[in-house]
Amino acid sequence: MSKVAVVYWSATGNTEAMANAVAEGAKAKGAEVKVFTAGEFSESAVSEFDAIAFGCPAMGAEVLEETEFDPMFSAVEGFLNGKKTGIFGSYGWGDGQWMRDWKDRCDAAGAVLVNEGVMANNAPDDDAIEACKDLGASLA
Repeated sequence: MSKVAVVYWSATGNTEAMANAVAEGAKAKGAEVKVFTAGEFSESAVSEFDAIAFGCPAMGAEVLEETEFDPMFSAVEGFLNGKKTGIFGSYGWGDGQWMRDWKDRCDAAGAVLVNEGVMANNAPDDDAIEACKDLGASLA
């Protein structure tokens, strides 16, 4: 059985809903899943999991949330080399540049990305929820 971590930050609940769908998709494929907020996860936990899904909405000028999520991600990205990884998040403006930049960071860290990033405009619709479940299944 694979072990999957789902790590997210959410201000409005949109990215949290996506995180729950990722966890549901991984559990449906038989994975053992643990869900963390960004403040609960650290680099010391990376080695405990076979795969990790990270979720963060676009903030400000299309960047990752800068108080909790980005510092956590900066601390763990050096440990993602060879790690099966997925990324997801919601946005309310822009064209997804934060997701493309985040994907580039994952690629540079050597993470084995299973997706290009699942994005939802504001609250995730049914298609975004299904894409998150698929992401979870891919990580399982």
